[in-house]
Formats: sequence, C-alpha cells, structure tokens
Amino acid sequence: MSRKYSAASGRALSSAIALSSVLLIGTIAHAETIATVNGTAIDSVVFETYAASRTRKPMSEVTADEKDALITELKDIYLLSGEAKAAGLDKNPATVAQIELQTIGILAQNAVAHYMSTNEATEAEIKSEYDKQIKLAPAMQFKARHILVATQSEAASIIKELDGGADFVELAKSKSTGPSGPDGGDLGWFSPGQMVAPFSDAVQALANGAYTKEPVQTEFGWHVIMREDSRATEPRTLESVHDIVKQNIEQGKVQVYIDKLRAAAKTEK
Repeated sequence: MSRKYSAASGRALSSAIALSSVLLIGTIAHAETIATVNGTAIDSVVFETYAASRTRKPMSEVTADEKDALITELKDIYLLSGEAKAAGLDKNPATVAQIELQTIGILAQNAVAHYMSTNEATEAEIKSEYDKQIKLAPAMQFKARHILVATQSEAASIIKELDGGADFVELAKSKSTGPSGPDGGDLGWFSPGQMVAPFSDAVQALANGAYTKEPVQTEFGWHVIMREDSRATEPRTLESVHDIVKQNIEQGKVQVYIDKLRAAAKTEK
C-alpha cells in the first residue's frame, strides 16, 4: 500500500532562491589577474567564484592540482566564449535571453542573501517553531498488516476465514494484491498521517492484535487490516532537527519578503 507524504514546507520559488543563495560567496575586496586569454584578463574574483561553484568547498580546501585544473577549465571557457562572440553568437536572441535569465537569477539570489543577512532565524524563533510542530505531531504510532483485494466480497470472505482461525500472514501471502503481500502484509511502523484517512481511521479504532471485522475501502481497493502493536511517538530532539527548522523558517521569511515586493510592484500582464 502506498503511503501519503506531505509536501515540503515553503513555496517553490522562495525555497529555490533561498537554497541557491547559500552558494554565493562573499565579495572579494582585492582582485588580481591570475591568467590572460588572448589579452582578456581572468581575475581572482572570477576564478574563486568559479572554483566555489565547481568544488562546493572553500578555497582553503582546494588543492594546488585542483586549482591548476580549474584555471585550465576557465581558460577554455574564455576561449570558447571568445569564439562565440567572434561568430556573432552573442547576438542570437536565444543566447541573449539565456544571459538575461542568468543575470537576473544571480541578482535575485544576491537580493535574498542580502535580506537574510539581517533576517536570519533566531534561536527563539527556532525553539518556538519546534515546540509548535511537536504539539502537532501525532501522539501514537502503529504497526499493522493488511490484505488488499479488488472487491468488497473478496475482503469479506477473507474476514470469514480469519474468524474461522486462518492465519493472517499466510492469507496475506496468498491473497493480497499489494506490494506487502509477500511479506505477509507487513507495513511496519507508521504515524496516522502517513496513511490515507480510511485506512488510518480503521487502524486507530482497532485494539492491538485485532483485525477489522468489516472491509475497509480506500482508493487502492478493499483492505482487511490487523493492528499488531502501538507505541507513543518519541519526538525528535531540537538538536536533531535544528537546521531543518531553521531552513523552513527562513524560507517562510523569504516568501513574506517576496509577497511584499509583489504587493508594492507595478506589473502588467
């Protein structure tokens, strides 16, 4: 049986921009020329920006061999871009559009980075959001098995077999059409919100060791469910989810920032 997972928090635009902005490096105060290609200088700002994007690590961790390889790559890029300009490809409308999109994308990332430099999530905000999510978390988890069939009558027939003493695991192996059938219908441990509502409601209504006396219908078909066990949910510690909570708060702040910009903007379709 497929489980139902909630969508990641935060809207797509603010999430994408906020996450990409962390890759930006700080402004380098003093640039120096590290190489030239056909008279065009490649300065250290360009090189270190390129190296950061290629290696995803600080320059202090980039080895001498890696630096040499990166400089060679960058020289090749300058050579190719020079050829493109010589051929007039930089005037191609599609190329102009691509350059424009990259330019405004980088500026947008910088706008977010600048905004977040003074609006970073505080420890108090992180603790407050963590406490809120803990209160919303389900109190219980359940361990269950199920037998999935196509029709209500098939499910009812299986219940009669169980009432007569048949083994649930063996019936699941022989009759269930779900992917857990070969495992005796085992679904492992789950929280109520991970299952579709009719299934979750039925599990919560059962006692440990009991099975449903009526077939349960979901979008996947008809189920016979046995609740094997239950336990209190152990909430994750703040330390273990600190960075995730912080990221979610900051994505929310970015979205508020974007919403304010939208409200103040003069735009036309």
